[in-house]
Amino acid sequence: MKKTVFLGALTVAGLAAGASAAATLDDVKARGKLNCGVTTGLVGFAAPDANGEWKGFDVGVCRAVAAAVFGDPTAVEFVPTTGKTRFTALASGEIDMLARNTTWTFSRDVDLKFEFVGVNYYDGQGFMVPKDLGVGSAKDLDGATVCIQTGTTTELNLADFFRANNISYEPVPIETNAEAQQQYLAGACDVYTTDASGLAATRATFEDPAAHVLLPEIVSKEPLGPLVRHGDNEWADVVRWSLNALIAAEEMGITSANVEELSAGTNNPEVNRILGTEGNLGEMLGLSADWAKNAIMAGGNYAELFEKNIGETTPIGLARGLNAQWTDGGLLYSPPFR
Repeated sequence: MKKTVFLGALTVAGLAAGASAAATLDDVKARGKLNCGVTTGLVGFAAPDANGEWKGFDVGVCRAVAAAVFGDPTAVEFVPTTGKTRFTALASGEIDMLARNTTWTFSRDVDLKFEFVGVNYYDGQGFMVPKDLGVGSAKDLDGATVCIQTGTTTELNLADFFRANNISYEPVPIETNAEAQQQYLAGACDVYTTDASGLAATRATFEDPAAHVLLPEIVSKEPLGPLVRHGDNEWADVVRWSLNALIAAEEMGITSANVEELSAGTNNPEVNRILGTEGNLGEMLGLSADWAKNAIMAGGNYAELFEKNIGETTPIGLARGLNAQWTDGGLLYSPPFR
């Protein structure tokens, strides 16, 4: 008898907790816009243009989620966050999701109670130095002053690397990429270290990018991706599968140019399920049948977002590398839509 009562109470408590936690999608719909946390400014990933409009690779993920929910990629409020403020903003509910070159780690997932919904950029920590410093390897940086953003994985990675190589450094703590750039160019530090993609993006904004070199060492794994709060699986599903839709669209040959035509129906059942002409995947998410079509139309598939914002033809100049599709030797891989 006691056992039955206990299980009943536990079930009710669990349902109540689930009901209270699973409110983000309802809140977003009621508000009429998505609150998306981004960086304070990293060209190519997230930065306002001359007109104050946010552009970039991470911004594209936010817009895809907004389009999936509302059918409108502009229904987003972008909230700039620093390495220190981003997690507080998410945990407090100030933002609904974070898409801000944030590394998926054990402690952030488990201890900070966040849910990483996938990886939109496989990265690693690197080092940038002025060319005239004459350094060809990070192992030659003994005694260097290093600009490093506080509240990031790069702090521990830096300490680990220098310790493992029995060399010393002097940290110059900074809070934002803009501050790091200013300090580095002013000579306040010999080295700037962060994710290699961030270094490439920062160098592209310099007056003379060629005067600065990225050293060959990549000293960590930095899987970057969007995240949400623990405890709201329904909202996590929306963000996760919006990202997966962009990845799967590239693999399936769905682009912003042909998505309208393909959504009339094809002989590929998976394409039809993604675009909502077969099955009821949208209904399962609490969204319209054309949710994924809208997400893809927002800024294109994964490849389109990549090439437009950070690819080899942009000033950032990043090759696909690990971020190529699994069919092309990369790590990009979406679970099936079925």
